[in-house]
Amino acid sequence: MSRLSLIVMVLFSAISFAKDAPKQVLNWPSEQKPLLRFTVDKVKELPSYNGQHSYVIETTVENLSGKAIPKARFDLYLIDKKNVRIGDGYLGFENLGPSETIKIAVNAQTTGTPASIALNATDIPSVLGAAPKTVSITVYSVPSGANLKLDGKEMGVTPIAISTNPGSHVLEFSKEGFSKGTYPLALAPDQLSGGSVSFELGTSAHDSIELRDGTVLTADVESVS
Repeated sequence: MSRLSLIVMVLFSAISFAKDAPKQVLNWPSEQKPLLRFTVDKVKELPSYNGQHSYVIETTVENLSGKAIPKARFDLYLIDKKNVRIGDGYLGFENLGPSETIKIAVNAQTTGTPASIALNATDIPSVLGAAPKTVSITVYSVPSGANLKLDGKEMGVTPIAISTNPGSHVLEFSKEGFSKGTYPLALAPDQLSGGSVSFELGTSAHDSIELRDGTVLTADVESVS
């Protein structure tokens, strides 16, 4: 499961926040080939405070994909009549089986009166057609020039930019004359690209020998003459 790299936004048509408004239905990602069906059953406004309006939006989500959905996340945007985004909410669910329906109460706050709702897909599993997300980071070592492995796979020599999926990984560093080292790398689903990791290698248990021509050898010294 991964965060969707291509953000999809869909608007409910003419959502009414008036009392006893009819149910509003959205087929996602399209009306022609829906995978999820969202139905706004009821919108309840809570007491306002200092111009802040709070709502509980009772929503039904139906799985039309024919596949089990382990997890999905959507940002819910509230928009006024001038098409200005005035509030946010959050809609998510887990373990939704084929043809299964789940009811969710979405809490949202606004700075005015909303007229419509937008759904922004932020975390969609591959079963719904999402491409796996990758995060790019730059890996450094002290000293530089260390051989790098990511989860046992050769990546190159530091400093180096690598890309991998969110989750738990292991970086392995090795350089002649220094002790090998490992670094646990944890990338969150909402991790952005552009970060960096720096790892300092420990000194080797071997001896360093400098020859007359300036060459430095790493070895185990047994005798010196």
